[in-house]
Amino acid sequence: MKYLFFDLDGTLTDPFEGIVNSARYALTKLGVEPPSAQELKWVIGPPLHESVVKLGIPRERVSEAVEAFREYYEPTGLYQNQVYSGIDELLHDLKNRGYTLALATSKAVKYAMVVLEHFGLASYFDFVGGAELDGSRSDKGEVIEHVINSLGVTADERSACLMLGDREHDICGANKAGVKSCGVLWGYGSETELSRAGASYIVQSIDELRELLDV
Repeated sequence: MKYLFFDLDGTLTDPFEGIVNSARYALTKLGVEPPSAQELKWVIGPPLHESVVKLGIPRERVSEAVEAFREYYEPTGLYQNQVYSGIDELLHDLKNRGYTLALATSKAVKYAMVVLEHFGLASYFDFVGGAELDGSRSDKGEVIEHVINSLGVTADERSACLMLGDREHDICGANKAGVKSCGVLWGYGSETELSRAGASYIVQSIDELRELLDV
């Protein structure tokens, strides 16, 4: 492998508190009784606009719900987040081994950059790919294609790319883009979810990932 594409939420950082609080705030603002925090764990990973629809918000109010979500998320929820233990060291070592690292997230690029900068991870990445604020390019396959094109990866080099993420969206996106994938089990997806999606590899821990990447 030469190119490593990392998901953000549930892979590099644990955003549970910030995302769930933002979702509950948005639902309350729209006059909807929010589920418990644990019942909202599933919103971590999928594109925001997609999650809002699955929460039962009528399509004509999706933009309103997204705006309400960001009203809490931008000043507060972004920072109710923490880097998984061992990630900083992993990225440092991968960079030193010569890997090209990119972020491939369904989160808006604007917010992804804030998270990376806030936690001191931005310098490890050669490119940050994500969604636009209007929800476009939030499909993980589209994000991965955007990253591939932006890095100048050739058709022959796709076999040297690996997408790493914790949810089925990451795996399905990788399959759509024709690159290998690695599901990580310290995030919010199960082994069953990742296996059914067609993950090339599944690792339980950062130590297992280090073994896979020989670092």
